Amino acid sequence: MNLLAGLLATIVAAAPVAAQQTNKTDLTPAQSTAATELLLQALKERQAAVIHSNLAESVRSSIDVATIQKRLDSRRAILSTKVIGVTPGYRTTTVDAVVSTADGEKPILLMLDDDGKLLAWKWAGQIEGLEATALDFVKDLAAGRWVVARSKLSLDMQSELAPGDLERKWTKLQKVSGGFRQVKDAVIANQGGEQQLVLVAVEFVNTTSNLFVIFDGSGRIINVDISEEFV
Repeated sequence: MNLLAGLLATIVAAAPVAAQQTNKTDLTPAQSTAATELLLQALKERQAAVIHSNLAESVRSSIDVATIQKRLDSRRAILSTKVIGVTPGYRTTTVDAVVSTADGEKPILLMLDDDGKLLAWKWAGQIEGLEATALDFVKDLAAGRWVVARSKLSLDMQSELAPGDLERKWTKLQKVSGGFRQVKDAVIANQGGEQQLVLVAVEFVNTTSNLFVIFDGSGRIINVDISEEFV
């Protein structure tokens, strides 16, 4: 993980990893933009204390300001930042932004919780192992490859879910979300423990939602959650 990815630590330890996203977030686009601009400005000015205070509680409790400052000081100078898109989802908001350095522009994907705090983020386009598996799993669902998608689940989960169950769940999710459009990107929120969490941003007609894909320590999917509709 890079730069602030190391700040994300774990949201798994502080709450059930399959936390339900049952309602659309109350965070407005204006509030999301303001929260993101604050984070980006702090990133540009290397203000570790500001970043630390604007992390989600479960993330903030696992890292100190000094560690954040060390990572910020190791990065190239940021010349400017810009928010280019805000998409509210179920209990989370996905924000697309751009950071400009001497090397050019770099797109960033940020995910905010209901309070506008930073839950997860990454440089867009950079894919790690767990992210690739989570992306492939969701793409298999979107393409109707139920057997292939099921093969990425742990054996225990496969014993509980037939391919037809995945079809039913995904079809129901599409129906309540207005239909599938695209899989945007994935962000690791927790890695290296007995439970590992990847958030996959999925764009539907009515909303962009973050699919919680939970892995065991060996990299097999042990749970998937996006809303009470995915049951």
